[in-house]
Amino acid sequence: MGGVVWKAAPLFCPGPTFYMHYHNGLKTAALLGLLSAIMLVCGQAFGGTRGLEYALGFALLTNFASYFFSDKIALAMSGAQPLTPESAPQVYSRIAPLVENIARRMNIPMPKLYVTPEPSPNAFATGRSPNHASVAFTAGILQLMDDNELSGVVAHELGHVLHRDILISSVAATIAAVITFAARMAFWFGMGGNRDERDRGSGVADLVMLIVGPIAAMIIQMAISRSREYSADAASAKYIGSPYPLIGALRKLDSYAHRIPMDANPATSHLYIMQPLAGGSVMMKLFSTHPSTEDRIRRLEQIR
Repeated sequence: MGGVVWKAAPLFCPGPTFYMHYHNGLKTAALLGLLSAIMLVCGQAFGGTRGLEYALGFALLTNFASYFFSDKIALAMSGAQPLTPESAPQVYSRIAPLVENIARRMNIPMPKLYVTPEPSPNAFATGRSPNHASVAFTAGILQLMDDNELSGVVAHELGHVLHRDILISSVAATIAAVITFAARMAFWFGMGGNRDERDRGSGVADLVMLIVGPIAAMIIQMAISRSREYSADAASAKYIGSPYPLIGALRKLDSYAHRIPMDANPATSHLYIMQPLAGGSVMMKLFSTHPSTEDRIRRLEQIR
């Protein structure tokens, strides 16, 4: 009689997708921690011990809301409305098949669709996972793009969904908006505390914190966004089968962004496929969350 043959259990060999999700999870945790620290510093500067206590509670609440409701907050800040067969039949019948087809190629669920009334052409994706993703299009991009170019934009945005970039981007958008709002409110109204505690910070310190808080959030956004745009561009070329739909779309977006500037909320600017903020000052370029259009097109042209 033969003995029992024991087979070793197959070793778990995580692939690139596992490492990408793990890495993005760590970055999300680090982002939440770092932006929370900024809140605590602002609270201490404005209100001393009591301000620090308020900021701690506010940071905990913000982290919870950022993780679970960041997509809804980002969509609300952009004025996005759901795109359904009932709300806009013709637009839906054009967009939904494009999105569904590319989502199927990427093996991810069909995201929810939204449209904003913004005349400047642009689009963004948001959500905490592929199962909770949304893609929003401005009215301007739907009028400007043909279906071929629009497919390149859709594939770019779904590339963010596939890579799970949208969690980090959405969390950054929410917390950056909260930091900006909290800094302004604290500057104008103060955060309480006794006289000795409030006297610790001078008017100059308050002004510095009002400026530093939002800038710190923008720096973090910049640090986490630029490389992901290249990856999403490459995903568009891969799943469409050609880089040229997105190349044509980027050229149009860059051209029309100057003709019809979009003064979006700075907290959500990194979500869009094209840097939406109006103006081309040195400061705006310094804090840009996107690579230049020329660099993006140059990289896409190298894909064969």
